Amino acid sequence: MARRRFWLIVGAIAVIAIAATIAREQIKPRAARQTDATVDSRHAYFEMLQPVALTNCELQRFGEPNDGGYLMCGNLLGGIQSGYSYGISGYDGWGCDVSTKFNVAVHEYDCFDTTQPKCPNGRTKFHPECVGDKTETVEGRVFDTIKNQLARNGDGAKRIVLKMDVEGAEWGSLLSVPDDVLERIDQFVIEFHGVGDERNGTQEQKRRVVERLRRFFEVAHIHFNNATCTADLPPFPSWAYEVLFVSKRLAVVDPHRRVIGPHPLDAPNLPSSPDCQPKSL
Repeated sequence: MARRRFWLIVGAIAVIAIAATIAREQIKPRAARQTDATVDSRHAYFEMLQPVALTNCELQRFGEPNDGGYLMCGNLLGGIQSGYSYGISGYDGWGCDVSTKFNVAVHEYDCFDTTQPKCPNGRTKFHPECVGDKTETVEGRVFDTIKNQLARNGDGAKRIVLKMDVEGAEWGSLLSVPDDVLERIDQFVIEFHGVGDERNGTQEQKRRVVERLRRFFEVAHIHFNNATCTADLPPFPSWAYEVLFVSKRLAVVDPHRRVIGPHPLDAPNLPSSPDCQPKSL
């Protein structure tokens, strides 16, 4: 009886092992297909972010020498009437530069770090509030939409320039912006966070945001944040990346010229770390 029970147990184990092997072999092709689909989707998304050559854009740097500095078409900012800077963390060289150079008020928003940045020669106004896709208070922090914030500041009909670096909250916030607000933004510089499903927002949400922005803007520049360089997300060298959108009202595209990067005014966000800018885009 004991010998019979032994062989029954051995047989059961063998059956389980064979079944597990078959299951693994069945799963492998599906996993491979999913991986291929993810890579294909990432390449398509990367192509959506490739800048075009503009004949009338003179790129200038606004803000800090490294992290916090962004390239914009300085010669195309003469018509702005107000500025908005989302994501401050206690300093905002970008907002101060825009305010002093173009003599406009710049509204600064951050509800996580409520340290008011200094700008002795500019007209900056700090708001201890964050941007979101709806009006709400979360753990004592106030969030509101771009549309509501513009209206509350009397900028509901003005041409504006906007900067956003809000650590992943950009995806939902941008989907809630009405078309008429996007039409009045002359230039929009943003640091996007995440590439696929691995970080804030799904790949589908990211694609929808960029597709919508491209209805109103031309992509004029992209810079990859070297603080987040990775080899795991090709063709993206980094999962955080700064993109400059220029209104189609202003941009003049040269279809015969390609953008070769990086631009001479680009600088690593983190000087102490190796950079990972692609040699060509």
